[in-house]
Amino acid sequence: MLERHGQKFGWIDVLWLLFLIGLALLPPIKEIHKQVILLAIGVSQVFEGRLIAWNSSRGRFYSVLIKVLLATLLLGHTHTTGTDLESLVFAGINSDYWPIFFLPVVTAAIYYGPVGTLIWTAIASLAYSSYLIPPVLLYDFEITWSVGYSLLALRFLFFFLAAILVNRFVMENRRQVRLYQSLSESLAESNRKLQQAQEEARRAERLAALGQLSAGLAHEIRNPLGVIKGSAEMLAQKLGSAPPLAGELAGYISSEVNRLNSLVARFLDFARPAHLDLHAVAIAPLVDRALDAASHQLPAANVKIQRDFASNLPEVLADEQFCEQVFLNLILNAFEAMGAERGTSAQPGVASPIGTLRVSIAPDSRDGAPGVAVEFEDTGPGVPAELREQIFNPFVTSKKSGVGLGLSIVAKIVDDHGGAIQLISKDHSGACFRVFFPAAAKG
Repeated sequence: MLERHGQKFGWIDVLWLLFLIGLALLPPIKEIHKQVILLAIGVSQVFEGRLIAWNSSRGRFYSVLIKVLLATLLLGHTHTTGTDLESLVFAGINSDYWPIFFLPVVTAAIYYGPVGTLIWTAIASLAYSSYLIPPVLLYDFEITWSVGYSLLALRFLFFFLAAILVNRFVMENRRQVRLYQSLSESLAESNRKLQQAQEEARRAERLAALGQLSAGLAHEIRNPLGVIKGSAEMLAQKLGSAPPLAGELAGYISSEVNRLNSLVARFLDFARPAHLDLHAVAIAPLVDRALDAASHQLPAANVKIQRDFASNLPEVLADEQFCEQVFLNLILNAFEAMGAERGTSAQPGVASPIGTLRVSIAPDSRDGAPGVAVEFEDTGPGVPAELREQIFNPFVTSKKSGVGLGLSIVAKIVDDHGGAIQLISKDHSGACFRVFFPAAAKG
């Protein structure tokens, strides 16, 4: 296929051109105006797609109008009758090329609805009947119903019949296209939900297996850690008068044991089943408390916080302590992503924020179930593309330090609540975590 202005020049267009060439080769062949008009019709047909692509509504209007005008002009230059006055006066209306008006009529039926099609067909009919004006007004010819008007009415009826039939086919085709598009969108959405459910099922299986393994390892590690820590403390007491290096090494043992013990505790948090105390709670106060707690843990964060809380939020069915833990973890992650450091104190006189954390709460629904969605959107570097699909898996992290259990624990708590957590992709830099909790039953 040839290409014309981004549109494919197909075999239908070739047939159109052959049709017009056939008309050009028929009498009157030597009528130059006829050939020019047919050439103009061919050019308008070839460039019609570009005209409509330029402006859909105006392009359709101009396309039909141009064909009406060209068809009207063609009738005046295609008479093949005698040379008497009546033949010359009625040359246009008696032209054998009168079916050329089917071209604008069918074009209108393709581009417009039923009302627009009827209007354009009436305009084409009036343009065709305009050739009756000169003989009636200028030459005072009398036109009878049985000979003139009945034939004219018959042609008008054929115009409208063709317009209605073509338009009915086009409208049915458009309805089928919309139906197929709706079905395609529905299938795409079902496929997306199926893929999401499969991913969640695989993640749940991995979490269950890792949870059992983590629980066993944590219990096995915690016992010798307790012995090591007790031995280190006793050793530090015995080394009171020993060289400073020995006491320092004993302190290292104790601090590293504490760090390992904290890691083991996180493993147990991830592995053990959560015993939730579910009841109806307002989610906005929990987010406020988590924001205050995060500000105390990272006093040097100097993060600008934007709250966008909707009014009249429904209560959610949740455990306050675990929910606050979820929000606190996500807020601390956002603070650290924007450059905050744990254990540092605020510097006096520093006013410029290192970033902005936007927290929004709004009613939402998931699979038809009502609830509340909380979004934490920061202006940090964001999550690398290769980690986005696995960010909630254990031991996956974008931090230089850390074991990658924080978001896994968060995801587990949210799953235990029957909610959902997502990492939403944004056009700009930064990360946006969206947490959904189902609403509590009313009554």
